[in-house]
Amino acid sequence: MLKKILTRLRELLLGQSPDSESGAPSATLADAQNFTVSESYPIPVAEVEDSDDPACRTHYVQCASATGLHRMAYHEWGDPGNPKVLICVHGLTRRGSDFNVLAKAMAKDYRVICPDVVGRGESDWLENPMLYGIPQYVADMVTLIARLGVNQVDWLGTSMGGLIGIFLASQENSPIKKILLNDVGPKIEASALRRLGDYVGKPMRFKTKQAGLIYLNRICAPFGDFTPEQWMAYNGPHLIKDGGEWILHYDPAIAKPFAAVTIATAAMGEMMTWKAYDAITAQTLVVRGGQSDLLSKETVAKMCQRNPRARSIEIPGVGHAPAFITPEQVDLAREFFSE
Repeated sequence: MLKKILTRLRELLLGQSPDSESGAPSATLADAQNFTVSESYPIPVAEVEDSDDPACRTHYVQCASATGLHRMAYHEWGDPGNPKVLICVHGLTRRGSDFNVLAKAMAKDYRVICPDVVGRGESDWLENPMLYGIPQYVADMVTLIARLGVNQVDWLGTSMGGLIGIFLASQENSPIKKILLNDVGPKIEASALRRLGDYVGKPMRFKTKQAGLIYLNRICAPFGDFTPEQWMAYNGPHLIKDGGEWILHYDPAIAKPFAAVTIATAAMGEMMTWKAYDAITAQTLVVRGGQSDLLSKETVAKMCQRNPRARSIEIPGVGHAPAFITPEQVDLAREFFSE
């Protein structure tokens, strides 16, 4: 049954079968290949090294796709025997380390699990890039939860992570009991899709890590005002040494299904997402960045109207998406999940 559901979701959300082919976004930008610190952006960069937190444990789970097996990494905080599990899932080009601050704060009460969705971070890349989509991600999360050995979980999903949560929470007997949707809903504004299309999947290379951080900090500027040290901790893990240069952590091919979406398939995907959202029985909190270009106030109002178990809160002065690294945002999550 799950296989049929995921296959149908793939067809509707991507408008293609797993065997479809599509070209990746153009990567002809000369400045992308030669990005240097000389480009002036207002966000400072801290000259500090990345450091691993000994409280965080990294594991791997083997997942299946239509073309074979792949490993998905997940990062664990807190008591591994704690039956209370919080799964935090990142956005399109991000990775599980985004939740380090939140996970550390929640680890006293929860076993916190922060996966690197396939194609990102320490997880494998898929052989067929057209499988990068919600159906595959949902299937991988089902496998992850089975590995954790628990019957129920709470869920915090940012952007793409929220969409994964919507479809998983919509299933009959879903393990999700509470879900925080961070700046995402069934309707995604076209302006945000255009913005994402400007950079997702372009094979960036940087002469220095500092140059890479400046680039990432620029893209993430709507997330909020952070110190140089916070920016380093947040974006540092997204850069990987490749020979004498630095590259981004994710498979550029994650953009191929994104680029293949048409107006018709996008409309069908939105309809399917609303249908999934309407089926959610979990207690739901919709968080919107006050300046978000992805989640409109109108969509939030509609989400609360259609789901009697949903409520919303808006974080002023933040765009897409709140990072949940400030004390106020961490407290917001803690209060919701402790209710």
